[in-house]
Amino acid sequence: MRTPFVAGNWKMHKTSAQARALVEEMLPALDAIEGVEKALCPPAISIPALADALCGTSVGLGAQNMHWEESGAFTGELSPAMVAEFCRYVILGHSERRKYFAETDAAVNKKIKAAQRHALIPIVCIGETAEENEAGKTAEVLSRQIQEGFRGVDTAFAPSIIVAYEPIWAIGTGRAATAEGANRVIAQVIRPMLAQVFDEAAAQKIRVLYGGSVKPANAAPFFAQPEIDGALVGGASLNAADFTEITRLARA
Repeated sequence: MRTPFVAGNWKMHKTSAQARALVEEMLPALDAIEGVEKALCPPAISIPALADALCGTSVGLGAQNMHWEESGAFTGELSPAMVAEFCRYVILGHSERRKYFAETDAAVNKKIKAAQRHALIPIVCIGETAEENEAGKTAEVLSRQIQEGFRGVDTAFAPSIIVAYEPIWAIGTGRAATAEGANRVIAQVIRPMLAQVFDEAAAQKIRVLYGGSVKPANAAPFFAQPEIDGALVGGASLNAADFTEITRLARA
């Protein structure tokens, strides 16, 4: 049985002081929720402060990105070792990284392998654009992202991987996919492709989340689907009551 997982991606929101205040507001209720693995992914500058705030709680800490090199002349980047000093999780391949920073499947692949070297749990984002969806290319796009992103990754590491299916047309638009539609994509495309890249046993252990305009009002139908193991939450994770309620709804 796959343990449900809910992560909040705060993107480029909240100063360090604001991030700490938000954690203090949500932590008592969030920490009390059992049966769900939980994580918060703040901007990098807030990671050390939140590491202190979350220490000893059931809420994990994640980074929103990292470089694959151990060190070097990469201004503005974080190395895997820097992330691993504070975090258990790292979001990789988010559509905004792919769109605005020209991140490729090959780069995501290097980052996944770096995560493995540093015992970080990668939350690997995949998803298609509205144009690709309307052109019937969802399976083609997701298959490519999985094949190239996980090329050469050890099968033994696969159960530690988390995949977040985030149809790009649903991110921040208020236009969520249907729960049945997302479940169908995972069942017919994502998990079979993971089985092809790794093996069937590993594919069944990998948690696959849904992301894209997840709110308390629409979360329950997603969590009721057999192939959806939780959510990567954007805007709603910036509201303590909303994120706590979404997490509660995900309980096993």
